[in-house]
Amino acid sequence: MNQPHYSIGYDLGSSSVKAALIRLSNGSAVGRSAYPEQEMPIQAPQPGWAEQDPEFWWACIQKATQRLLEQTGVSGPEIGSIGIAYQMHGLVLVDEQHQVVRPSIIWCDSRAVATGQAGLEAIGQERALKHLLNSPGNFTASKLRWVQQQEPECYSRVRKMMLPGDYIAMRMSGGIQTTITGLSEGILWDFAERQVARDVLKAYEIDAALLPELVPTIGVQSELSEVAAKELGLAPGTPIAYRAGDQPNNALSLGVLKPGEVAATGGTSGVVYAVTDQPLFDPQSRVNGFAHVNYRPEAPHIGVLMCINGTGIQYSWLRKMLAPGTPYETLEAEAAKAPIGADGLTALPFGNGAERILNDRQVGAQMLGLDFNRHSQAHLLRAGLEGIAFSFIYGMQILRDMGLQMEVIRVGNDNLFQSAIFSHTVASLSGCTIEVMETTGAIGAAQAAAVGAGHWENLSDIHHNLKKVGQYLPQSSDNDAYQAAYSTWEKALQKTITP
Repeated sequence: MNQPHYSIGYDLGSSSVKAALIRLSNGSAVGRSAYPEQEMPIQAPQPGWAEQDPEFWWACIQKATQRLLEQTGVSGPEIGSIGIAYQMHGLVLVDEQHQVVRPSIIWCDSRAVATGQAGLEAIGQERALKHLLNSPGNFTASKLRWVQQQEPECYSRVRKMMLPGDYIAMRMSGGIQTTITGLSEGILWDFAERQVARDVLKAYEIDAALLPELVPTIGVQSELSEVAAKELGLAPGTPIAYRAGDQPNNALSLGVLKPGEVAATGGTSGVVYAVTDQPLFDPQSRVNGFAHVNYRPEAPHIGVLMCINGTGIQYSWLRKMLAPGTPYETLEAEAAKAPIGADGLTALPFGNGAERILNDRQVGAQMLGLDFNRHSQAHLLRAGLEGIAFSFIYGMQILRDMGLQMEVIRVGNDNLFQSAIFSHTVASLSGCTIEVMETTGAIGAAQAAAVGAGHWENLSDIHHNLKKVGQYLPQSSDNDAYQAAYSTWEKALQKTITP
């Protein structure tokens, strides 16, 4: 293989696959691509279900790679490492021949809520929280148990279960592997005993042989096969040297690795991710602790993740209904015509499955207080943005109640945080400074892979390339208006979730 000059990173989301190339010499981005241009379809065979075809993910990986190579003029042999970030908590099942046996049950699917509750009762709440830092909930292990119980014929053909990123790595290398970080997001890692969660396997009657082989999160995990190299246009033998779920990867991309540091994102779902070195848990398991990318049993860095399923997906739905194809910048200008609080119009953004911060309730999205004589498109758009921001504040209070301190939040420059209305609302109500960094998940994956393959010395090399491109400060002059609007929103939420 020629002397490599680049590293490639992928970010497999539920809406598209993004790819990025960076120079190994200085970490700068050479090019970016995405596929498909429209959002990837999500199948919902029944209410609350969400599935995608892993074969389609692989087709998108190929297309995104081809576009990136054509755009940059870089050849496959010049690329020295591959990194993968992926949508968390999904379940991919394959048979003996590594063929997918059913569509992937993805992160926002709600079918396994009752399964997770039964698992919690079998393990015991105190033991589950102390060992898993979570209840089994609606996560990957519970989805596997659901298939076992509801689709026994399908389950009988399963030889390995994987997360979405494990599947992409399997297509690249032919090997089936996962990481401690991955096991933890599936609620299959015991933080107290520092091993695979035997309590979960026992409660769910899962054979440990279904779990993939463990490899490091950052380090050479496998190599690109001849077949995959031809499909991607890369060189066989290229090391796959990094793999992590999208939220731990987002934090890494933003330089959030140490206890006390906080990252956030506002894509299809919204997340605040706070790093700690303590085994913290919420007694109601409304937020979740996962092994961070730099987790080691002897240095247990843990990311406490607050997730709201219905954030960016609500705003994209509003755009589709109100102004199809209109640039988000235009919608932002329109929303700014309405005052803080949107003249009493309140939006609850919880229309994308069961919400963990609401104790796994599936309450649906709502617009409340609509006045046909008073409210315009501007009010609908502003209420949508504010409703998402208010849900962030609601979730962040859970993190603070656990003892996590938040003063500075780092975000990328490629999602809802591009909206000044949304960002000022979050900053003002949380009292946090929001720092906007020029990076993406795919760039972070490429940089981490450079470390894993030995081209870079350590993770600090990633942070040297971070550039702050903006910030949002709390707006004290509008504090009363923000507080009043949030109070109205919270009362509407409580009325909705109170039996």
